[in-house]
Parts: sequence; C-alpha cells; structure tokens
Amino acid sequence: MFKLWISIKKDIRVLLRDRIGIALMFLMPIVLVVVVTSIQNSTFQLVNKNKLPAVVFNLDMGKSGTQLIKDIDKIGLFNVITFKRVNADSLTPYMDEHDAMLGIVIPKNYSAQVSAKAASSADKAMAEFNGGADSAGTRAPVIDAFKVYYNPVLQQSLRFSIQGAIQSAMQMVESRQTLRTLYYNTNEKDMPEALEKEMLSADTRINMIPASKDGTHTTPNAAQHNVPAWTIFAMFFVIMSLGGSVVREKVSGSFIRLKTLPTNYAVGIVSKQITYLVVTLLQAAVIFSMGIWLFPVIGLPALNLPNDVFGTFVVTLVCGWCAVSYAICVGVFASTHEQANGFGAISIVILACIGGLMVPSFAMQGLAKTLASFSPMHWVLEAYYGLFLEGAQLKDILNNIASLLIITLALQVITYVGLKRKNLI
Repeated sequence: MFKLWISIKKDIRVLLRDRIGIALMFLMPIVLVVVVTSIQNSTFQLVNKNKLPAVVFNLDMGKSGTQLIKDIDKIGLFNVITFKRVNADSLTPYMDEHDAMLGIVIPKNYSAQVSAKAASSADKAMAEFNGGADSAGTRAPVIDAFKVYYNPVLQQSLRFSIQGAIQSAMQMVESRQTLRTLYYNTNEKDMPEALEKEMLSADTRINMIPASKDGTHTTPNAAQHNVPAWTIFAMFFVIMSLGGSVVREKVSGSFIRLKTLPTNYAVGIVSKQITYLVVTLLQAAVIFSMGIWLFPVIGLPALNLPNDVFGTFVVTLVCGWCAVSYAICVGVFASTHEQANGFGAISIVILACIGGLMVPSFAMQGLAKTLASFSPMHWVLEAYYGLFLEGAQLKDILNNIASLLIITLALQVITYVGLKRKNLI
C-alpha cells in the first residue's frame, strides 16, 4: 500500500506540471459545453417558440387568397409578411430584405378556382343526395400549384413540417368554401358565421407527453442533452495528458528501471488509473456544477440531476475508468508523444461521432449504427440519457454499464499484451 501511495504522489506531481494537459482536460470541455448548449438552446427556441419569417406574395385578389393568408398566420409557425402584385419570378430580394426563410406565392385566380372546385363538389353531393345521375366520373376543377421558395439552410424534416402546415391551411380554405356552397345550395342563403365556426372547429386536442420511466413527464431541455454528452467527451480527453505521460516513461526508461526495483509494474499502472480516475470524476463534478448553478446565470436552462444520483455516480465512475484504460492503451502502443496526442485526439472525435455525441444514434443507419456498438461513448451516452431524460434507475441501465465494462476489460487486456510484447514488464 505504501508503494502504491508513493506512486500516486509521483503521478500527481507529474500531472500538476502538465499545465497544458490540465487546461485541455478542464477548460476546453467547459467552453465546449457552454458554446454547444447555447447554440442548441437557440435552435430549440427557434423551433419551439420563435416563428419562422415567411413572405407571402398574394397574386390573387379574391376572398380565398386573403382567407388563406389568415389561416397560414393562425398556424402559429410563421411570422407572415404580405405583399401584393409583385414579380413572382424574382422573390429573392424580398426574402433577403426581411430575412425570410420562406416565400409563398398564391397564384392568380386562386379564389375562382377554389369556388369552382367547391361548386363541383357541392353539385356532386346534391346529386347523390337527390338520387340523380352518377357524377362521380366528372372531373373536378384543378387548382394551380403553389410555389414555395425556401432558404437552402432549412433541414428536410423542417421543410416537411412546413409543407404539411401550408397544405393544412389550403385544405381549410377549400373545405370552408365547399361547406358554404353546399349550405347555400340547400338553404338558398348564406351560412351563418357561428354555424361555420362550429362545423369547422377541431375540438379534439392532442397532449404531447414525454414517456419517462419515473412518471414525472418532465420535458428535457438543451442542458439535459448536452451536459452529459460533452462530459463524456471531456473525460476521454484525459488521453492528451495520460497518453503522453505513458510515452514519456517508456522513452525515458522508467519501465525498465522498475524491473530493477523491489516492486511490481502493476503498482505503476494502478496508480495512474487511480490518479486519472479522480481527475475524470472532478471533470464531471465541475461540468455538472456548471450546468446546475452557472447556466441559469448566463441565461441557459439549468441542468436537472436525475433522481437516481447513485446510478449517475456509477455510470460516471465506469466511464472514467474506461477513458483512463483507453488512454493508457494508446500510450503503450504509441512510440512518440506526437503519435499519442495525434492518434488520441482523432480517435476520440471518431468515437464521439459514431457514439452518438454529434449525430443521434437513432438517426444512424446501416454500418454507422453497427459501429456505434463498438464505441464506449455510445454506451455511456445511452446510460446518461436513460437517467437524465427518461427518469431511469440503475437497474434499467445495467446492460449499458455491462457493455462498457466489457470494453474496459478488453482495453486492460490489450494494454497488458502490449506491455509484454514490448518487454516493458
């Protein structure tokens, strides 16, 4: 035990001399978490609260065109800016002037075409009601296609949502006009406004409820997504200090000198793991503390810790051990300090990409989804998301922890084989 304590003290002194490594392990993740959370929180605000700027060019001067603009505005997704009688072939200057993401062109004679289609539908309904000739084969008038110009930066999923919203507004206009025509043909008078609202109103509501295991149904925020994810990234970045430390000891002959002393190589390896495991736990504590106390001060949503705090500690502990094991493994096989840092940094970014830190795992397909299973970050992230987002308990994430432990033990075995092959032990 005394030998282990002396070795730990030595590793602590070596670590404290590596100021650049300490900065990379603490300052870089802190900046990264704040920046990424701020960006994603702004995106959440845009999608959930802010309206999408849209210029509407109304080339139709009838009632249906005006009603369509009102219905588009009622959707709540768009901040509508209306123009009349413009050149529909050069809409870009209008969109640029108002920083609009969309340009919607209502074609000429839209009201007339909607009225003609409504009249055709009403005539068919009346004919069927009166038992007249079958008019099902009669072709209804066709409404000219709409042109919707969009900023190329809009993602495909958001464009689909926009298209569905506009089609919903168009359907509302056509249904309203058909209902009015049918009522007039039946009663020979205009439809009362109160009756129209009653027949067109949708009383069925939809309640969106997050499916959580603890039954709290708390809506996750940007901090719940980003703080755990980038904490993992920070812990694995101990490779920048630990990997280089292992390489320096190899190059300086420290491993060879250990053979001449009355001690075991395992003491040095275990001391490094203990020292840097404490560093990873400190990293997690610092970043989580920022999420809890600093984020609300700078206008970001606060991090809410899971109910199972012990489960969170266990996941963090196993993640730290895996990160330390990976760093030592890279240090053993690297021949120079530059190799350890270069390969370590690139490999961490790759593991983060396939592990779901940069692209969600559920969005991956084919080979990428298969490779995610080999990334230790994937299993840590799934465990964290289960705790932070789904309200899971430790027993619910044991499969993720078991997978992470298997990867960690595999790294330990590979490290041992590498030390043996290089005659370092």
